[in-house]
Amino acid sequence: MPEPSTLNISIKKIDVRFLMNAAAAAFITYLSMYAFRKPFTAATYDGLSLWGLDYKILLIITQLIGYTISKYVGIKLVSELHAGNRIRMLIMLMGFAWVSLFFFAITPFPYNLPFIFLNGLPLGMIWGVVFGFLEGRKSTELLGAVMASSFIVSSGLVKGVGKLLLDRFHVPELWMPFVAGLVFLPLLVLGIWMLNKIPAPDEEDKSLRTERVPMKSAERMVFIKRFAPGILFSILIYVGLTIFRDMRDNFAVEFWSALGYSTMPELLVFSEIPIAVAVLIIISCMILIRNNKIAFYSNHIITFFCGLLLVVSTFLFISKLMDPVLWMIVAGFSMYLPYIAIHTMYFERWIAHFRYKSNIGFMMSMADAAGYLGSTIILLVKNFATPTVSWVDFFMVSAIVIGLAMAVFAIAAFFFFKRLEMNAQPQLA
Repeated sequence: MPEPSTLNISIKKIDVRFLMNAAAAAFITYLSMYAFRKPFTAATYDGLSLWGLDYKILLIITQLIGYTISKYVGIKLVSELHAGNRIRMLIMLMGFAWVSLFFFAITPFPYNLPFIFLNGLPLGMIWGVVFGFLEGRKSTELLGAVMASSFIVSSGLVKGVGKLLLDRFHVPELWMPFVAGLVFLPLLVLGIWMLNKIPAPDEEDKSLRTERVPMKSAERMVFIKRFAPGILFSILIYVGLTIFRDMRDNFAVEFWSALGYSTMPELLVFSEIPIAVAVLIIISCMILIRNNKIAFYSNHIITFFCGLLLVVSTFLFISKLMDPVLWMIVAGFSMYLPYIAIHTMYFERWIAHFRYKSNIGFMMSMADAAGYLGSTIILLVKNFATPTVSWVDFFMVSAIVIGLAMAVFAIAAFFFFKRLEMNAQPQLA
């Protein structure tokens, strides 16, 4: 079957109103999700410990386990989800997460710990459900980039709101996550309402990007068998990116304090803005690449160079040749660009290039499941195997290791898909 980008297709002028509405809907919804997931990390929970672990560390691990399990559940639920059931699913998942925060608040320590697990259990499926409204369109990269930019700024934003509730309004630490969710609830309702107004992909979208359909178990297995090595290399890259992102995100307060910026909490937000802007511009420009083949392989090139940039910038920082603030920004950019590219265009163009009727929800759930499992394991290793190593030192070593792994696996994936493409040339040419 011919590559759609080589066909004589008259591309209609992009509907600016549609783009603005769809992008805003996805951005608002996913940003609001963070208000139900991350605010508790703004608290310190001083004086609380359990089983020899700091309570905050234990909360992060517990929620992460729930979030990880959610990704594995999502491999089936999200991949098989029909378009007409997305809104209902979103309401159920977010409602469950918020109610869990309520029981976390009213249940005395330490018996409230299971409720932070239950809070994470539904939230891991939110990305796949929301992105289902955006995938399979000629403007998917742009829409996905806007949506993905939300989790660059949202974590800092909701933690800032959490700190405000604690310091200014004197909300108790255990109640603060629930109250933060309440603050963002109107925004969440607005986002879901806007998502419900997004029209389905039209025939032109289907021609350019391949129709997206639910995938049953047998269809998922066929897909895995065909692309197994490429899936493995891609997932290994994503595992590294997820580990690095989670460390940078969950312990941002500790990193900035260790680097000498404890009196500048505004860095939690302002350091992320240039990253979000740069990533958004680069990813959005990918919509201009109509050729799915070129767009797909550009992802491997981006990942390779970002891996090298992460390694080089970390060595410069260690050598005191790079300012700490600049290093945090460069490291964040090196991680977020390929991380968001995977979310927004890598799987999108993979499906489109190989003309495979499937959906991103399945692929993204697989990657996320492995990624958050890796993040959980690393967090446990850090706390139990290397408890005396500071988070900053652990972070720097991880940056070098992950950067090198990104570069190596990006090359491996590139050559696998090239060989697969050559073997399947009659179908793709």
